[in-house]
Amino acid sequence: MRFLKLFALPLLTASLLSVSLTSATAIAGGEQAAPAAAAKAPPVPLLWKISDADNAVYLLGSFHLLRADDYPLSADIDQAFAASDKVVFEVSPEEMFDPTVGQRFMQRARYQDGRTLSKELPADLREKLNRVLAKNGRSLSQVDALEPWFVNLSLVLGVSQSIGFSPQLGLDQYLMRQAAEAGKSTSGLESMDHQLDVMDSGPVDEQIKGLREFLDKPDEVPGMLEDIHKAWRNADLAELDEKARREMKDKTPQTYRMVNTERNDAWVPQIQKLLDDAKKGDTLVVVGSLHLLGDDGLIERLRGKGYKVERVCAACASGTPDLAAPVAPAPVEATQTGGAGGKPAKTGSGKPVR
Repeated sequence: MRFLKLFALPLLTASLLSVSLTSATAIAGGEQAAPAAAAKAPPVPLLWKISDADNAVYLLGSFHLLRADDYPLSADIDQAFAASDKVVFEVSPEEMFDPTVGQRFMQRARYQDGRTLSKELPADLREKLNRVLAKNGRSLSQVDALEPWFVNLSLVLGVSQSIGFSPQLGLDQYLMRQAAEAGKSTSGLESMDHQLDVMDSGPVDEQIKGLREFLDKPDEVPGMLEDIHKAWRNADLAELDEKARREMKDKTPQTYRMVNTERNDAWVPQIQKLLDDAKKGDTLVVVGSLHLLGDDGLIERLRGKGYKVERVCAACASGTPDLAAPVAPAPVEATQTGGAGGKPAKTGSGKPVR
């Protein structure tokens, strides 16, 4: 099941869906869990340093929804952030939090041509969806105007929030806040409208296939979410590649092309420009982790352009337990870093929000 959506699909999804169907579709796990109090080791970072003769780009793989106990971050990320004059996200913070985005998003989530969800779904899938919705006092008729991709992502996010994940705690939002507080320049690799188009343009048959994977085994969803999150926390590249990138590529190849390959195609020249045009000053680039994986990922593409590629991971060098060895067509070099990670910024309620 393609739960890479939580760390790979466009960033706006994680934030905007939190105010859509999710309160009514969290079908496993009950109420949202309180943040865990027990301290954990920081997540092992998916972080690389790409450099030429005079400057560098730090490339960080994100997970768009996290828990409170995923903080503090690794000191490797803290140091890359401190060393960078600019932070680049999939979409700039200004566009991300534009008050018109929610309306534009929902316009794309709804059918505009007279079709309905009940007419698009086969009979068995309509029945399964009705059963899931009924557990929260809803019915198919209440979501009939919504397209399958939106319903599927809403269901996934609903479950994720019921077991303690939050878009407000996602790595992207945390670093957006940190950049604002530090006065660092920020920008985006693509426009919000492009992300909206990506979400809305997947082939209908692949949208329905994704929804079916959820509805066929809804009780297994929390465990699958936990597995993907654990793989991200441990920087287990082999597990992430197998359960996320390869599965998506095999089962929904057109969606994979649109979500991953074509966006990587557009991003590589922009990252090259950060390296080639600037004679000084480093940049931190934060993208969904899917975009770093495999031969068509940003890491291998930039390596193929002749840049120096180094893995930034003190925990990898020190042999952290349960960390799978990085899997890549060419070896990556570990860069030692150290120090204590910073804690996420807090709201007046004392809860971390970024």
